[in-house]
Amino acid sequence: MAETIYDPPALDKGTLRITPLGGLGEIGRNMTVFEYEGKLLIVDCGVLFPEEHQPGVDLILPDMEPIKDRLDDIVGVVLTHGHEDHIGGVPYLLRLKNDIPLIGSGLTLALIEAKLKEHRIKPYTLTVKEGDHEKLGPFDLEFIAVNHSIPDALAVAIKTPAGLALATGDFKMDQLPLDGRLTDLRAFARLGEEGIDLFLVDSTNADVPGFTPLERAIGPVLEQVIAAAPRRVIVASFSSHVHRVQQVLDAAAAHGRRVALLGRSMVRNMTIASDLGYLNVPDGVLIDYKKARNLPDDQIVYMSTGSQGEPMAVLSRMVNQEHAIEVGPGDTVILASSLIPGNENAVYRVIDGLTKLGANVVHKGNAKVHVSGHAAAGELLYCYNILQPKNVLPVHGEYRHLMANAKLAQATGIAPERTIIAENGTVMDLRDGDVQVVGQLDLGFVYVDGKTVGELTDSDLKDRRVLSEEGFISIICVIDRETGKLIVGPEISSRGFAEDDAVFESVKPKIVAALKEASGNGVRDTHALSQVVRRTVGRWVNTAHRRRPMIVPMVIEA
Repeated sequence: MAETIYDPPALDKGTLRITPLGGLGEIGRNMTVFEYEGKLLIVDCGVLFPEEHQPGVDLILPDMEPIKDRLDDIVGVVLTHGHEDHIGGVPYLLRLKNDIPLIGSGLTLALIEAKLKEHRIKPYTLTVKEGDHEKLGPFDLEFIAVNHSIPDALAVAIKTPAGLALATGDFKMDQLPLDGRLTDLRAFARLGEEGIDLFLVDSTNADVPGFTPLERAIGPVLEQVIAAAPRRVIVASFSSHVHRVQQVLDAAAAHGRRVALLGRSMVRNMTIASDLGYLNVPDGVLIDYKKARNLPDDQIVYMSTGSQGEPMAVLSRMVNQEHAIEVGPGDTVILASSLIPGNENAVYRVIDGLTKLGANVVHKGNAKVHVSGHAAAGELLYCYNILQPKNVLPVHGEYRHLMANAKLAQATGIAPERTIIAENGTVMDLRDGDVQVVGQLDLGFVYVDGKTVGELTDSDLKDRRVLSEEGFISIICVIDRETGKLIVGPEISSRGFAEDDAVFESVKPKIVAALKEASGNGVRDTHALSQVVRRTVGRWVNTAHRRRPMIVPMVIEA
């Protein structure tokens, strides 16, 4: 991985520049910028969901700083499919300039339009489908069908005089897909014959041997679990996983159950999918959540969000008994999704919580209730052999996934120097079939916290972690303005440090002595005296309690 930060040179004429702003070294916030002859094409603009060490953060965006002063140069944003890690950042990009064109399939654009409506943004869109060709500025684009865990996913071939780049987006090669829509290997082969200069390829399952199991293998398992459930069934999945919701609807219908959708995003997305014909709802199966509560327990299936342990999602609120549906003995909960790296602890907490409430929890670890939407090693090898790309850029994955993908490419004969392990901000130039790393931008995380975007810093998050883990101590002292003598205090209070403030009696004399010594040395500045108090309390806390709470001293003149 690149480490040294250095600016790239001016872009030479006839050269295609590629700069990933997110999605490398992580599962999420996918965004790649292509530049040719002064124009920019963006592929995807997603979000990353926060981990435990990022308390209070709602979303994490790609760092868009490198393009903020070039918004007029953007000819469009190609969205490969409708998952949040590929479209969730679009509203924040369009806040900067709301007329940037969005290009994608029918379902993808419908999902992002619904999201943008909540942000009061009406986008400019261009609907495309597999086989379509479009020219945006200097970029000739061809769209290719790929199979994924959401319908209507597309790969995009980007052609310029500098060369041909193929970006897969997320894909797998399910040979019996539920919607009959295969990854178009014939189109891949044709592009391979033309000569692919750079292959940007999904790496998520590159370290998984063999082939990703068939999606349709999940249906019978869901039917068996639902058939055997004595009471209510709650199925948690991604709110955009149309195929999984279809399987749940079919299984429920087969066993005389009704289905109620829970969670705003689940209801919104499935309504869109149904209206556009991507979701086939059996007659009489769907029921409003409020009416569903009047049905006998053995006649209902709830389809909810929260499969990743998200604290505000439906399933977590059930665990915390903050939801109208109270999970109890005899209920069956199915977690029909994979574990996104970084979410493991949150998911296991949800599983433990549901188990304590008496539910039977079925998940990928004990039943085949989910298959991945990403190509495993065997499928990637097929792609490399069909395409025979000159250069490979593994994308969409943590470092181990990128490295595993690069090794697969090398195993098929691609030279190691032509398999590029990059990171976010790595600047690469493509010309005459060669790719050169020419720069490394200094990019960071952009946090969304409530209505604020980008104002929260890593230092702020560190303070939040300290507060949550170590607690808070405040000390108030009042000194005489003329003499510097302590006249009130020290008054000490704490939160999350000790149940009884009596523990501070032993440190108060130390504070008094430290202030007296500083005053005797002529120190009168209240900020300097506050630091004296901070150091005194910090040493005492560390020695006596082996703790490092946040210490907030306040010295006031009177």
